Amino acid sequence: MFDRLISYLDSIKARDPAPRSRWEVLLYPGVWALGLHRLAHWLFEAELYFLARAVNHFSRFLTAIDIHPGAKIGRNFFIDHGFTVIGETAHIGDNVTIYQCVTLGGTNPTNGKGGKRHPTLMDNVIIGSGAQIIGPITVGERARVGANAVVTDDVPEGATMVGLKARSTLVPAETWLREFIPYGTPCDEPCEPSSQRIDELESRLAQLQAEIERMRGGDENAAGPRKRSGSST
Repeated sequence: MFDRLISYLDSIKARDPAPRSRWEVLLYPGVWALGLHRLAHWLFEAELYFLARAVNHFSRFLTAIDIHPGAKIGRNFFIDHGFTVIGETAHIGDNVTIYQCVTLGGTNPTNGKGGKRHPTLMDNVIIGSGAQIIGPITVGERARVGANAVVTDDVPEGATMVGLKARSTLVPAETWLREFIPYGTPCDEPCEPSSQRIDELESRLAQLQAEIERMRGGDENAAGPRKRSGSST
């Protein structure tokens, strides 16, 4: 058990450059929230629902992270900062990273399959700050969801989702192969598929402005001789 804890703390240090030691990581609210969730989930599985909820409420008060006792969470789960909500039927794989203010939310119970209302995150998924993952969808392995994206459809393996409503954007192969991308977003590359279109429109606008200036210059040249000829009569 001690070896598993050390491995878990080291996995967080590998993803977060801020802590200088494992002792600092032990103070992270995400670590406390996950530890208390393990207890709450054990009580939930034993059908001790009230006690599970009591642990859940204490954890939320202490960490500002709300994980329903029924949620299933794999190894090395890291919530960086707080204010995250994870629903009852959410299923989270191994080595998943979630930043602050993320919601793994549910839909109407009648819309889910067999009571499944919340998302499934496969292994090595990264969810950026403020993202909303809604409904019984699956976020594929090694997928990234950018900050403030709203995802309501399945995400393919390895995709990077941006925008509202979120859409996939292609990233270079060397970026996709990286083990970890902070906040789920390759910030040194253009994330918005519309950026190319914006560049095209700005280029076209510059051309139109140049044409207008040439037309103005032509009008001034044409008006000059008329003024001189009028003054000589």
